[in-house]
Amino acid sequence: MTTTIRTATTDADYEAWRAVRIAVLPYERCPSVAELRDLDRPGRLMLLAEIDGEVVGSGLADRSGDGERAALMPRVHPDFRRRGVGTDLLWALADHAVAQGYDTAGASVDDDGSRLFAERFGFVERNREVEQLRKIGDEPGPAPPTEYTIVSVAERPELWAAAYHQVALPTLPDMDHPVALKVSEDDWEKEWINDPAAMFVAVAGDEVIGVAGLMLDSDRPERAEVAYTAVRREWRGKSVAATLKRTSMAWAADHGITEIYTWTQRGNDAMRRLNEHLGFTYGITSISMRAPLPLTGLAPVGRD
Repeated sequence: MTTTIRTATTDADYEAWRAVRIAVLPYERCPSVAELRDLDRPGRLMLLAEIDGEVVGSGLADRSGDGERAALMPRVHPDFRRRGVGTDLLWALADHAVAQGYDTAGASVDDDGSRLFAERFGFVERNREVEQLRKIGDEPGPAPPTEYTIVSVAERPELWAAAYHQVALPTLPDMDHPVALKVSEDDWEKEWINDPAAMFVAVAGDEVIGVAGLMLDSDRPERAEVAYTAVRREWRGKSVAATLKRTSMAWAADHGITEIYTWTQRGNDAMRRLNEHLGFTYGITSISMRAPLPLTGLAPVGRD
């Protein structure tokens, strides 16, 4: 049995890549083919692993959110694990990252088996994120605020670009990451919103002071991921984030969504407490791991 690793190029390849991703991570929203195409850029690599012509795994190598390392994501369909497919994918992704000039790789794992696999190649834990979930039922909207207004981006599309400068740039350094995320204005437009009607901004005068909303899932329309939630420092403690989130939950109830979920970094106690206050419960834990490049560990058969 020989595993063939090849680059995903066609829309059919991208759909096959998505199928593996959904099988491995059924609890996470997967970008559509169109979204994946929008994310294409130099240095980003999407791979497929095949056995006898059947796609059994997928991989992604890209720059990390902070731009300091490569992000490696090998995935193997649950029916084809423990056959060396994950090792083949990981080495191919790591080789690509080295060729791009990276000396460190990052990966996220959600279970003990994946953690042990990563440790074989020198990965060690650096941070954790916890999943928080909220069932959506009858969700009355919040009382209208008096110091600011809440509008959807669909109502005022120009506010999303303003939110990048007035909310995202000042608040991204507050996230619990060793190095602040580097988000370009193009990234903000492509990756941080997928339906303007489900994204909301808080506006005081001519300034955007907060953002929150939902990332919709075309594969599982009954579920949605909570989008970036942030409030400018001078407006914190005034229930802006809670009002934005309650607005998005009321929108979810009106649009057939029955569950929302979010990932919160280990050190973001304030957001965890807010989510708890809003009725979120806890799900799985995701571990962020790092390793130096080139990788150590067991190489595939036939590799020098």
